[in-house]
Amino acid sequence: RRGGAGRVCVPRCAGATPPPQTSAVQVPARRKCSPLLDSALLPGGSELAVHEWKAVPDIWRTAAEKYADLVALVDPYHDPPSKLTYKQLEQQILDFSHGLRAIGVAPDEKLALFADNSCRWLVADQGIMATGAINVVRGTKSSDEELFQIYSHSESIALVVDSPQFFNRLAESFISRINARFIVLLWGDKSSLNSKAVMDIPVYDYNDITELGRENRNALCYSSELFEQGQQGVFEAIGPEDVATLIYTSGTGGTPKGVMLTHRNLLHQINNLWDIVPAVPGDRFLSMLPPWHAYERSTEYFIFTHGIQQVYTTVKHLKADLQHHQPHYIISVPLVYETLYSSIQRQISASPPARKTVALALIKISLLFMEAKKIYEGTVLSNSPVKPSFIFYMFNYLRARIVAALLWPLHNLAKMLVYKKIHSSIGISKAGISGGGSLPMHVDKFFEAIGIKVQNGYGLTETSPVVAARRPFCNVLGTVGHPIKHTEIKIVDIETGEVLPDGSKGIVKIKGLPVMKGYYKNPSATNKALDLEGWFNTGDIGWIAPHHATGPSRKCGGMLVLEGRAKDTIVLTTGENVEPAELEEAASRSSLIDQIMVIGQDRRRLGAIIVPNNDEVVAAAKRKSSLDGNNGLAKDTVMSLLHAELKTWMAGCSFQIGPILVVDEPFTIDNGLMTPT
Repeated sequence: RRGGAGRVCVPRCAGATPPPQTSAVQVPARRKCSPLLDSALLPGGSELAVHEWKAVPDIWRTAAEKYADLVALVDPYHDPPSKLTYKQLEQQILDFSHGLRAIGVAPDEKLALFADNSCRWLVADQGIMATGAINVVRGTKSSDEELFQIYSHSESIALVVDSPQFFNRLAESFISRINARFIVLLWGDKSSLNSKAVMDIPVYDYNDITELGRENRNALCYSSELFEQGQQGVFEAIGPEDVATLIYTSGTGGTPKGVMLTHRNLLHQINNLWDIVPAVPGDRFLSMLPPWHAYERSTEYFIFTHGIQQVYTTVKHLKADLQHHQPHYIISVPLVYETLYSSIQRQISASPPARKTVALALIKISLLFMEAKKIYEGTVLSNSPVKPSFIFYMFNYLRARIVAALLWPLHNLAKMLVYKKIHSSIGISKAGISGGGSLPMHVDKFFEAIGIKVQNGYGLTETSPVVAARRPFCNVLGTVGHPIKHTEIKIVDIETGEVLPDGSKGIVKIKGLPVMKGYYKNPSATNKALDLEGWFNTGDIGWIAPHHATGPSRKCGGMLVLEGRAKDTIVLTTGENVEPAELEEAASRSSLIDQIMVIGQDRRRLGAIIVPNNDEVVAAAKRKSSLDGNNGLAKDTVMSLLHAELKTWMAGCSFQIGPILVVDEPFTIDNGLMTPT
């Protein structure tokens, strides 16, 4: 496939046997290909000297040449289990894309990819992109009605689904209402599909598509019309400004909107995330987030360009896989880190009394050590633009140095006695990357204290998504770090739109290469979100840390700090503005509270809707001997316990919660009280 110097000198399918003369494929009127991945199909063919990525699928050609026999991915929980090298992964993507061309997929057509995280999702995603078509992505947990709206609004022409079980769920409420040219099944047997639902629709499984693709590639290679008569020009190159994917927002602000992300948008992420995650060949990553989520998707593309190994896991297997695979990195959402934190706390609480007391004391000492360290390292977060007094700072600097020196031996003892065991049980030897939501400060501080680096980042679907993140060498807690390259951030007044100075709180706006092309078929929403200069209104409230040459905050300048969503701000009748996220985060630290939502718009005071952790409430009542004669809990007892917890955990907050409503039904996607993200 390659010449002696590594120059590509023959088409990608060289060495294959000629296809049977009976092979017939449908040829779309227009055809596009990824300029580096399928360079042999373009005018000039194998003589093209293309080195720069112009489309996302181009990354697989480079990765296959650099890391050919390294294992790219391991997918142990699907049937059959899969393990693919970079060379094999590239070939499967090529086969899938050519298989789609063989059944008539044309550039710019939309294909709905409704499936969950797996190696075949990645192949299908990249195979669709490599044809110049646009994939429309969503997971299986979305409601049938939401999937129908997305399919219809996007004008998708075909459906790629996860499994027979998922397809059969959609059969009655969904399939009968759509126009589908064909259906592709990624996993499972076609014979398990609802036969009535697919009576008039061609159905292909994963192997059908890849086998058709191999035949199609051979046909192109050995076609005298294509290569002897020099008609490669029937293929056009996919361009950076072409739309690569439609990702529909969660719909918290109403009907989901289709975000158009171009190849340039996604390539910006691929080219610039190494500053945040300096991955090297052989690094192991655990993957468990929905791949249709922009955060998981862009970071996956990026890490594969550095020769890493990705292991697919699930919520069910996460704990065992962390211990078994000992990943160098995990890229996940705050909930995963909160779950790990809670699991560690439960293990400590279940220890014998003496061991528990020692462990908790050592953790407190480590937390104090880290606070002292921040002062002399210059990573104390502050929104004050006023330069601190030199004498005052030097006093605090020397005091922090003395405190840290005194605590350092005990902190090291904690590493040996407590933290070493935690590290061996969860791995994450380099860093955990958190995004897609607010990382609670107590969780952030805990992992810092025990020596597990967690880097928090920020972005939105509309920004591809990452626009800022904490760097490994400057991981300032409470922030989401500096903007990444080719990205500008400014803070504007919520009323006037005027740019605010550093340290002032306002609306976060973003400009640069990661910003979307717009909302599909929704110019009014696009014009509302993007101004004429290209600034995207995130709707988030935040501020930028002021720059200081000296002092305890000297390394924080330019970092972004988030404080909630503008649309979530509660305005009381007293005229006070309340950001509920801070209060909800504080209250959620209570083991008695599973979920909480703070309310109070246009009221005199705040209230809250609380889903209690019933087991913990019962345990707390037993400790206080508050159970009634039937070992049941009186409503007043539950309310009293929850009010006491709110008072304890929210003591340091600016606002307090008054009346509460206790509900038994948790907030879930199925009952419509939560969105998939």
